[in-house]
Amino acid sequence: MSTYVDTGTHTDTRTGAVPAYGPVDAALGFALFYYLVARAGPTIEAVVTDLFATVSPATVGFGLAGFLWFVFVVTTIDQVRRQLAALGVGSERDVSRQARSRGPSSSARLAAYLGLLLVGGGLALATFASAIDTAIALLPALAALNVGAFVSVEFVVMVVFFVSYSVATHSLDRLLIGGLRALLSTPV
Repeated sequence: MSTYVDTGTHTDTRTGAVPAYGPVDAALGFALFYYLVARAGPTIEAVVTDLFATVSPATVGFGLAGFLWFVFVVTTIDQVRRQLAALGVGSERDVSRQARSRGPSSSARLAAYLGLLLVGGGLALATFASAIDTAIALLPALAALNVGAFVSVEFVVMVVFFVSYSVATHSLDRLLIGGLRALLSTPV
């Protein structure tokens, strides 16, 4: 019978993947969704009450509030699940996916994320007001199934806004969480 004694130091292999990516992106995505629903609320109420005469605007507003809470709870549960998976808690599939996640990013990757953040953020900032107004204006056309309303310059600007906002928030998430990972992984 043999005995193996290991006197070396051990580090957790998942330490580089804690915290998991995604919370900044999710929070900013929900903030935009909340803003859009808040701004479009009166239009949604008008469209729904025109389509269904028996539904009151208060009922539609209550439904929108409930929908916002539902999206908030689902987003929060997903982010908690992702953070727990990064710690090794959760289903085998979630934990193995987080274990494959990279640790702190390289300097080239950080520079790419910074460039994407600046370009995406600049485009999102430049197209924000027009995109939100277009999204709200398209709601009655969507209810009437007017496909011709979707072929316009304003619609393209709206698509550019949502894509650039998504790229900017993803990049910001990678930069902030990557920086936090780097801080946590450096020995004290």
